[in-house]
Amino acid sequence: MPVPEGRILVGRQRELGALRYALDSARTGAGGSGTLLRGDAGIGKTALLEWAEERARADGFTVLRAVGAEAEADLAFGALHQILWPLLEHSDALPPRQRNALECVLGLREGLPPGGFLVGASALALLADEARRKPLLIVVDDLHWVDSSSAGVLAFLHRRITDLDVVILSASRPDGTAVEGWPAKPVHVGALRPAEAGELLRLWHPALAAGAADGVLADAGGNPLALMELPRQLHPDEMKGIVPLPERLPLGQRLERLFADRIGSLSGEAAQVLLLTALADGPTAWQTGSRLRTLAGDRAEEVLDRIEASGLARLDASGRVVFRHPLVRSAVVATASGRERRAAHRALAAELAADDPRRLTHEASATLLPDEELAARLQEAGVRIARRGGDAEGALLLDRAAALSTDPDARARRLTWAAVAAARGGRLRYTARLVEQLKRGPVPRDVAPLFAYAVVYVDQSHRVDFESSFTLLPHALDALAEPGAESFGGLAEQVFFKLLLAATYTDDPRGWTALASHLDQVSPLARLCHRAWSDPARTAHGASAELLSMADTLSAEQEAGGAWLLLWTASGVDLGDGELWRRFHGQHAYATQGTIAKARAYQNYLHGRWDSAESCLREAEAAEELGYHCNALIFRLSYAHFLAGRGDEDGLRETARLIGGPAVAARMRFVTDHLAYLHGLAALAQGRYDEAYESFAALTPPGELPRGVPWFHLPFYDLVDAAVHTGRLAEARAHVAAGEAARMAEISGHHAFLQVAASALLASAPSRSEVAGAPVPGSPVAEGAEVSSQAVDVDACFRAAYDVPGAEQWVFDLARLRLAHGTWLRRHHRRESREVLAAAHRTFRSLRALPWVERCERELRAAGHQVPAATGGTALLTPHELRIARLAANGMTNKAIGAQLRLSPRTVSAHLYKIFPKLGIASRAALARMLQED
Repeated sequence: MPVPEGRILVGRQRELGALRYALDSARTGAGGSGTLLRGDAGIGKTALLEWAEERARADGFTVLRAVGAEAEADLAFGALHQILWPLLEHSDALPPRQRNALECVLGLREGLPPGGFLVGASALALLADEARRKPLLIVVDDLHWVDSSSAGVLAFLHRRITDLDVVILSASRPDGTAVEGWPAKPVHVGALRPAEAGELLRLWHPALAAGAADGVLADAGGNPLALMELPRQLHPDEMKGIVPLPERLPLGQRLERLFADRIGSLSGEAAQVLLLTALADGPTAWQTGSRLRTLAGDRAEEVLDRIEASGLARLDASGRVVFRHPLVRSAVVATASGRERRAAHRALAAELAADDPRRLTHEASATLLPDEELAARLQEAGVRIARRGGDAEGALLLDRAAALSTDPDARARRLTWAAVAAARGGRLRYTARLVEQLKRGPVPRDVAPLFAYAVVYVDQSHRVDFESSFTLLPHALDALAEPGAESFGGLAEQVFFKLLLAATYTDDPRGWTALASHLDQVSPLARLCHRAWSDPARTAHGASAELLSMADTLSAEQEAGGAWLLLWTASGVDLGDGELWRRFHGQHAYATQGTIAKARAYQNYLHGRWDSAESCLREAEAAEELGYHCNALIFRLSYAHFLAGRGDEDGLRETARLIGGPAVAARMRFVTDHLAYLHGLAALAQGRYDEAYESFAALTPPGELPRGVPWFHLPFYDLVDAAVHTGRLAEARAHVAAGEAARMAEISGHHAFLQVAASALLASAPSRSEVAGAPVPGSPVAEGAEVSSQAVDVDACFRAAYDVPGAEQWVFDLARLRLAHGTWLRRHHRRESREVLAAAHRTFRSLRALPWVERCERELRAAGHQVPAATGGTALLTPHELRIARLAANGMTNKAIGAQLRLSPRTVSAHLYKIFPKLGIASRAALARMLQED
């Protein structure tokens, strides 16, 4: 006999605690949060969500709900519609632009598609308005089946609810691609422990014999749904242990079969109602009553009673049939014959308006043979949905249109458009599959540029291969430049960008030559992006100011189409303008979000947000799971910047080992050169100046700002620093002079700061006698007596660097400049040295840049300043060691840690061998206690 539903939560104290904390924080005004429950089918995620709903309603929350469904995955903004529909009556409180944006994407009005930022901002405004009245809970079940457009808006909301009394709780299977990189705290809902599973089984099935219970426990594997359902299928003799249990099956297949047996026992009318419910979506899913009356007539109530008695589904308070578990839905569809499914799709299509894209989806599913008229309508709907911002969903409709096409050329055209839409929608693996289909036959000449773009998109992003960029894209640009050629919605800009990206990453002359010959074919923004990356020391002057001015004048349509160009140009000139980045946070496809995340990681490094370093690894893992292997490589390169800045050479070597090989194979000079630079920066942090100088000089020889290193400004200051420390003053002067001659200060604020800072560093260079003597701070040789006018001049040089507009935003660079300035002031017995060195010391400590902290402390002590002893604990660990320590403290084995960090178990063991003595401990238990206390 079943027990109350709440008892399925046996053994879920940790998960319930996380949900209670989130709800209590919002209820008490402490702020909003997002939590993602991840676990296998039947593991109890839905029960946890239902518990949270009940608790929230009891606490006075407004509860909004959406459930992802496989049948609705191609319905753009379908889940968003479910969430916002109850609040749309309050949309009059929104500004007209925001209200119109929501009504447009939800299909309530016609019009041009709003930008992604506007959709997210409008939804946020509507939710914020409701949250001012009472706290708000948004529940999203089966997130892995939520449409891509809604998932993007939900991700946008997750990042902005911390200041609102809003909680977003979602649940997904662990293999759901829609949730990779999801910006919410993940809570893994795993199998119950044996004791907990046994307790639950006894509660639900107290009459089960011990031997049978052991068999069920073994088969269920701690899955609560299996614990409930498996015993119900046993013969009484099996339950009593008289005969052995039946043959084992994989759990998901077995549960579906259990449900299928129950479905088979229903009447034809009841099975048909369940099939229509399983295949329905949107408003049609609510038409249970009318369907029952049509199918069963006066027996409608009897049919409904039998459905509920079967335990497969129930009627909720709103009159909608709700499946007790997603596996029931799957079983209902799987047990129906092809003829029954097609008949159900035809019936559902008849319930919808002729121009509703869902009607077309049902019609396509009901069709076996090619149908050109239906294919044309699917194509039209797919294009319309893509223009509304649902690229991924539009690709599905275009793919179906291709399958129903009667003409091979028409099929290829529609399949090509589907591949491009899937690429724009961030569905990389789907794009790759479509491209492989296209490669099997001829592609019509009129869509050859589209095909080239799709092929290159897959090759660059998925295969990390740039050869097709140079063989296909120049011809695509030629074709798009022909008189009367189809523009394909501004495809030339996107082709130009992809070619520019390939040329920048590889420095292949074929790319630069083709780009130069097509500059008159693209927009001013594309030309500006080319200037920022092709040879910036000679072409990028004024680019930063031009970009800001240009961004302010772009229309919403131009901004959406030029997002990648804007972001890549900004990255080229280190432009960290907050508004420029924020306007793209709502572009929900991963294709754009990945670009934003890469740019943000680099900006976090430049602007001293080094606590975010670990997010680079999380982004890399998410990119890998989505198939964006090139993005994953770049994210790990960004992580390497933080490691090098902190002087963490072990972590840097391991990261270089991961990405160096693929970068060499792809001829990605951008990556291999950066790694060489970062090894030099780490050597500089450790005081190995000769080694650092050799690394920098190999990239940018003294006095040269080579074209092939468009980020020449990063090692500019470093080369001068290493040259000054090794007595290579002529080389340092030549490099500073080269920067001045190239007018690098006119490129961007960062370029300007680094040039003036390098000049100050050169001005403060010690005499040859000091360098030759290799003085240490505090030694007689180090205490120069040159305190006259030269001291005033040098001090003025440093002040000039501090006065460069925006100098304070380059946190690490500024701290290093202060260290150099404070060192010079100390050598010349200037009292203000302590203040300058202390400022540098505070910054390096906040960045956890330990070698730089130690250099500051040596200078402060030499200046007679008492430096507090290190706090100990985790402050003694490098960031890489700290990450390993945290994983070990959480109980992970060396093998598991290695799998997560892509290290060998032996390497993990070597790190722990260093960590334990640093912390003065000898066991993992002590490590866990220390990290808890620290």
